[in-house]
Amino acid sequence: MTKTIKVRGPDGSVIDTELGPDVDLSKEDVRDSRGRRVTDDYADAVVERVHRAVGRPSLSGRGRSPRVTFRLPDDLRAEAERRAKRDGTTVSRLAREAFERFLRVS
Repeated sequence: MTKTIKVRGPDGSVIDTELGPDVDLSKEDVRDSRGRRVTDDYADAVVERVHRAVGRPSLSGRGRSPRVTFRLPDDLRAEAERRAKRDGTTVSRLAREAFERFLRVS
């Protein structure tokens, strides 16, 4: 039995996709549009490429932007969220701007 669901693509388009039972790629001969056999390794590589391709654009315009993670006390995080909402921005952008100002002054 198949089920049709709506899937949103990386470009924002929505398509109807039929979901059916799982395929055992070690037993079934499934081919891609170029006639290559789809194996579990092939499928894993495709998924990895898609995960790398989607997401936010690089802040520098090339490659991937490095991520910086740090901890904040709850009250400071809440204050940052309030400020970002008030300014119509994100906590990430607010933090980047604060780092830039700090490093220019130092």
